[in-house]
Amino acid sequence: MSNTKFQNALRKLPQKTPPIWLMRQAGRYHKHYQALRAQNSFIDLCKKPKLAAEVALGPIADFDFDVAILFSDLLFPLEAMGMGLTYDPAPKLGWQLEPGKMKDLLTVEKALPALQFQKEAMIETRKILPEDKSLIGFVGGPWTLFAYAMEGGHKGELQHAKKNINMFKPFCDILVPILIENIKLQLAGGAEVVMIMDTAAGELSPQVFKFDVVPQLEKLAANFHHKVGYYGKNIQAAHLAHSLFESHRFAGIGVDHRWHLPDLLKTSKHGFVQGNLDQSLLFLSEKEFSIYLNRYVNDFVKLSEAERAGWVCGLGHGVLPATPEANVRSFVKFIREVFR
Repeated sequence: MSNTKFQNALRKLPQKTPPIWLMRQAGRYHKHYQALRAQNSFIDLCKKPKLAAEVALGPIADFDFDVAILFSDLLFPLEAMGMGLTYDPAPKLGWQLEPGKMKDLLTVEKALPALQFQKEAMIETRKILPEDKSLIGFVGGPWTLFAYAMEGGHKGELQHAKKNINMFKPFCDILVPILIENIKLQLAGGAEVVMIMDTAAGELSPQVFKFDVVPQLEKLAANFHHKVGYYGKNIQAAHLAHSLFESHRFAGIGVDHRWHLPDLLKTSKHGFVQGNLDQSLLFLSEKEFSIYLNRYVNDFVKLSEAERAGWVCGLGHGVLPATPEANVRSFVKFIREVFR
């Protein structure tokens, strides 16, 4: 039970039409989600498996994406580690990490039971998904979760997290075993691939990323050959200039709209490549959006099917709140018409 186009992309097999999935495709912009959210808390939508499955199914039924994504939140491992978590509506940790509080973090044996709901949500989602749709999961990247733990978020330049970067490795000594088990839970529940979403990675220089973050990503990749992918927001080519990303230990990568994706596809050694229309363009009028979509695909059309192999079509980042549903629908339709 999976999507043929997505499986072809994972194997880098040439095909006419790319699979389509969008980060945050089940979320606040969508009437289906809004109706469920009006009757349930965000925590319940994530932690009650049948509700999480219903949220994940909504955009598949409406927009016909090729891939469904676990409906959850990347901060739940921090909650499982004992840091507390509430949503009102933005996420807020119960406390922020400081040098003297590292000892208060729960290790994998005590933390893992608090993440079992994700496996159950995966199982319930797979039950109700059409057989020709794929299912993927996700976890937060180690640096992104460290930034949240230190700062309570990842806005700005993450000065506090960087000032305390000496705490990153001991933090990861606790976190990474939890993420490994978290990924195992999602795979056991039916995920075909689990994405590592490192949305704060681009705030690091390539040098810091290489020496501090890559060793932690290597630990994750080593446990899941071709079963995990990596997305880094705001990263540059220099961030990915490492054998880890060229060795196919990752199933593939996702990049944001700052990359010229056709060039990356032609030279990529990274497995699948997911992206990367600028999500803000979805706010254009119908006529203007059509113009920009044509410009976006123009260089893709010039590629052969072999050169486009591995492309998973999506946005540079997640669907933004208040995005017009009509443009999401037009995006999917347009891509399939151009590449049919």
